[in-house]
Amino acid sequence: MIVDCAIYRHGHRTEGPEDLSDALAEARAAGGFVWIGLYEPSEREFDLVTDEFGLHPLAVEDALKAHQRPKLEVYDDSLFMVIKPVVYEPDSDAVSAGEVMVFVGDCFVVTVRHGEGAPLAAVRHRLEEEPELLDKGPTAVLYAIADATVDHYLEVATELQTDLDELEAQVFQPETGSSRNTASRIYTFKRQVLEFRRATGPLALPLVRLAGNGPLGAAEPFVHDKARPFFRDVGDHLTRVNESVEALDRLVSDILSAHLAQMSVRQNDDMRKISAWAAMAAVPTMIAGIYGMNFEHMPELHWLWSYPAVIALMAVLEVLLYRLFKRRGWL
Repeated sequence: MIVDCAIYRHGHRTEGPEDLSDALAEARAAGGFVWIGLYEPSEREFDLVTDEFGLHPLAVEDALKAHQRPKLEVYDDSLFMVIKPVVYEPDSDAVSAGEVMVFVGDCFVVTVRHGEGAPLAAVRHRLEEEPELLDKGPTAVLYAIADATVDHYLEVATELQTDLDELEAQVFQPETGSSRNTASRIYTFKRQVLEFRRATGPLALPLVRLAGNGPLGAAEPFVHDKARPFFRDVGDHLTRVNESVEALDRLVSDILSAHLAQMSVRQNDDMRKISAWAAMAAVPTMIAGIYGMNFEHMPELHWLWSYPAVIALMAVLEVLLYRLFKRRGWL
């Protein structure tokens, strides 16, 4: 459905006509641009926008189906970019990604939003309060969306770092470090980092191209020349985010390895204790087994002190074995 539609002239908003064709014509005549925002449109709803703005069918297919990687595509009449905003849910410590598809033409912007993690109302409101930035045309909208998304990446990276510190403290606590759920929590956290990385990593190249630093230094069409330094600044922030994500991924892998090593050490300690107790149990069992064979010619069976002597022998051997294992740290 269409969430918002407005015409912007010299950085100021004016309500456009309901007919999209009239809105586009009015924007061109006034030297402004029209910005249409859609939320999870159906194919039928999007056909009208496609026909009026001449959007490329391949880009339209991507915008409708979603589940795309961040990318930048250039067509004859428009520029198409996919951005994946990320939302951190503190209640479940989970990371979820939405999608924003942006079509940028000479005098129009069409934004298609999928998921709850990409509200654009705040971006629109911020731009409307900065008419000088909005006066740069459709490129300003693309910059504002990318800038807001990357800034939120930094917040999510900080939240994930806090969760990782808590997880690390839990792993190295003697009481909870060996919990069966610890490995599951570590693996779940690693999945969250991977989901975050899928959103941030592929976005670097599109921002480099928008900043005019693409292959052979070619400048992308439909991008205002004065907006390129702004995209360069967003790219610098994204670089910080990607470095943080890589550090998180390495740390969580190290924590998982440390946890598995701890589990292995504890298992070895348990096996040594079991072996020590088994050896101590084997000594009286062996002696009792010898004298339980019921042979007739066993002179020890007829001695007066044979029973207390055997019991004393067992006790002495048990004490010696216990002291030996205790000194070696097996018990």
